[in-house]
Amino acid sequence: MDNKTVHLADDDEDDRMLFKEALQETDPDVNVIEAQNGKELIENLKNENDLDDTVIVVDMNMPKMNGIEAIKAIRDDFKLSDVPAVMLSTSSSPELKKKAIEAGATEYFTKPNSFIALIAIAKKIFFRFFK
Repeated sequence: MDNKTVHLADDDEDDRMLFKEALQETDPDVNVIEAQNGKELIENLKNENDLDDTVIVVDMNMPKMNGIEAIKAIRDDFKLSDVPAVMLSTSSSPELKKKAIEAGATEYFTKPNSFIALIAIAKKIFFRFFK
């Protein structure tokens, strides 16, 4: 049974749609669960029964709870703490990357400006986190 799930949190609907397409291009069977902010992401994660084969992809800048706050909250939650979390941001700042990794992000990618590059990131995520 192939039940890969990506929890995708981004307040920009276009960005979510494009990244969801990139994930589905990489694996048509992937289940993508979308959230508009960190709070919604955490609620979605807590409603999951099985977090095996799950990866979190979170945008940095979101209302209510940004990416860093969301990752910290996820790492502080015993049930969620082992789920890989990927930070996706428009910023390529080494400072921000360092903050994200310190908060518990497993990986950090800068949002590319082409769909092909987005697919490349999706492939890296599948290759690294899904068996």
